[in-house]
Amino acid sequence: MAILTGEFTRRTLLAAGAVTALAGLAGCGQEPREASVQPSPQPDPASASPTPTPTPSAAAVPTKAELVQAYAGRVPTQWGTDVTGVVSRTPAPGVLLTLDLCGGPGGAALDQRIVDLLVEYAVPAGVFVNARWIDANPGAVERLIATGVIEMGNHGTSHRPLSVTGRAAYGINGTADVGAVVDEVLTCHDRLTTLTGTAPRWFRSGTAHYDEVAVDILRAVGEVPVGFSVNGDAGATASATAVDQAVRGAKPGDIVIAHANHPNAATFTGLARALPAMVANGTRFLRLSEADLT
Repeated sequence: MAILTGEFTRRTLLAAGAVTALAGLAGCGQEPREASVQPSPQPDPASASPTPTPTPSAAAVPTKAELVQAYAGRVPTQWGTDVTGVVSRTPAPGVLLTLDLCGGPGGAALDQRIVDLLVEYAVPAGVFVNARWIDANPGAVERLIATGVIEMGNHGTSHRPLSVTGRAAYGINGTADVGAVVDEVLTCHDRLTTLTGTAPRWFRSGTAHYDEVAVDILRAVGEVPVGFSVNGDAGATASATAVDQAVRGAKPGDIVIAHANHPNAATFTGLARALPAMVANGTRFLRLSEADLT
């Protein structure tokens, strides 16, 4: 599928309306909401033909030019992993485990052991995938979804912090302006939509850093910026013991961030200790779609 560059054409999404990170996050960096369908009116008994069923409503995604015009004059005042509009906890009664697949220098592999662990213990996870990782692993997105325990989120195109002024995090330059924010979000958005048949509803930037203008742009195109409240593996740099302790300490409402793209890291070993114990103790793990991320 061609990656869009330059001006984006108008797209449609099915819609039902539209902390601090550790330094190790530098290693990291939606199926649509159900359409709103009104009940079909009952046919008039006096009429020979019933009223046709309405089609689902659709909300148009603004074009790149429209977004640039709307947001180019905005000056951000916030920067970090937990700015206004970023969802770092869930009101749902459970733990949301999220895993990033960063690609490029951030790691383009897949620790299949983590996937097998999720399947074995029926632990759902939200996986945020970058376009570079998709390029390096043809067919992998479809295989991950086929496990039945994984839902996909958008991790951007070039794994950059999401900024309208080019701010950097952990030495990684952020997107330079509004147009670059749109490209970073929607290029991978389109890739995932084509691969999965549904548009991603959730986004995490490279390094998980944002400014609030970029967050507003994300929401304008129908994606929710997802942060975290528990840093599970410090960008795949933590020891197995540290991963175990961090993840096992998650409480209902927490969003855990970890990585599944570094097979040589200790993330799998730590998760292999924590997840079975948590399942045995009755911890409920949430799917992205049931975590009430709005």
